[in-house]
Amino acid sequence: MTEEDTKDKDSQINRSVVEEICKPFIVSDDVYRQIRDVFQNEIKKGLCKYTHESASVKCFLTFVEKLPSGCERGKFLALDIGGTNFRILLVNINGGENLKIEAASYELPESLITGSGRDLFDFLAECLSAFIYKHELQKEELSLGFTFAFPLKQTELSKGVLVAWTKAFSCPGVVNHDVVDLFKEAINRRDDIHINNIVILNDTTGTLISCAWNYHEAKIGLTIGTGTNMCYLEKTKHIELFKGGVNASPTMVINCESGNFGSDGSLDFVRTPIDITVDQNSVNAGQQIYEKMISGMYLGEIVRLILLACVNAGAMLNGVQSEELRTSMSLDVKHMSEIEAAESGNDSVTRQIFEIMGYKRPSDEDCEHLRYICNVISTRSAYMAAATLATLVNRVGDPFVVIGVDGAVYRMYPNYPERLRKKLRDLARPEYQFCLKLAEDGSGRGAALLAATVFSKKRSP
Repeated sequence: MTEEDTKDKDSQINRSVVEEICKPFIVSDDVYRQIRDVFQNEIKKGLCKYTHESASVKCFLTFVEKLPSGCERGKFLALDIGGTNFRILLVNINGGENLKIEAASYELPESLITGSGRDLFDFLAECLSAFIYKHELQKEELSLGFTFAFPLKQTELSKGVLVAWTKAFSCPGVVNHDVVDLFKEAINRRDDIHINNIVILNDTTGTLISCAWNYHEAKIGLTIGTGTNMCYLEKTKHIELFKGGVNASPTMVINCESGNFGSDGSLDFVRTPIDITVDQNSVNAGQQIYEKMISGMYLGEIVRLILLACVNAGAMLNGVQSEELRTSMSLDVKHMSEIEAAESGNDSVTRQIFEIMGYKRPSDEDCEHLRYICNVISTRSAYMAAATLATLVNRVGDPFVVIGVDGAVYRMYPNYPERLRKKLRDLARPEYQFCLKLAEDGSGRGAALLAATVFSKKRSP
């Protein structure tokens, strides 16, 4: 056997080891159908008054009973917080589909993400005050849509109790409290700005509302970014927790809080040992199981752990662990996206990522393997999102429905929207047609549009 033959044989062995390690992440359509059907059962549990408390998919009421009509008019504020950056927007609606929007972005210091809740809300109020004075709005009567992209239990449009922090936030004094009250108290402590009305929503509800401004067939919202969630328009007769009375609207947007799907063990049939490790190493072990399998915050960590397993098996990087590879969360979804965006055969970007991970001279084979791993994990993410989305398409049951989508993974990851769309077509009932539309700034614009839908002086259609 020549040296070349030995190298080829070693390459084949290495490839087969990498594929074997990735194998649990590649499942059949039957498994995705099972995920779809299990999610349907979880939705039913969330909507049922007898099982809601124990359900992993809570299906919280949003009290959003109608979507924008296009007749709304006026100026409205939005405050959008869901990560380490937050935004304040001024949206002017004066006719036509085009909205005049002015916005400012702010960064939350690390100390506020884990510091006291009072400090967090005081900082939000301080930034809102500066924004209002900058735009000379201090004498106007304003309403505000407050996007709070964390699990909320609402009792009305202007009340939202935080169920649990996610995404590395852990401010004490906020869980089990009404975040609108906390924000109003911070505004009142300043006593320099006056907000008449505040409505609260999460980013996924905002995504649906923003999309509905442009497409009246929009009835489902999906966010797939740092975290993930879904919402949809449900018939109120199926919402047992809603006590609407005779004048109640026939529909309401339901906030699924789908990121927590599987936290009761219902996804154990598809979880891998690496998924379990990711969960155990997270700040909220045992919660947000589905989110940890598909969202941007965790995809890079799944790839890192697969890469570590391949190195330990001697199939990549000469079996040598770097300090960076051993470091939790050192590989980011942005790195994965860059690797998959590069043309096949062009390994310069992949080599740069390897250098970040502490490897100066990876082989062509190492680069090919890492690209393969990234593709397997991003594809599983898109397919799992499609499985739960198929549940909602089937549940809405319209001949044609528009799905509003937002989030950095959907927006930025190469070929992600197409992979999701194709798998959704396979998993949804064939009689239901759908269209995925990228929502235009769902969490910001959508929040202001909700305030407009509730509080504006409407023009007759």
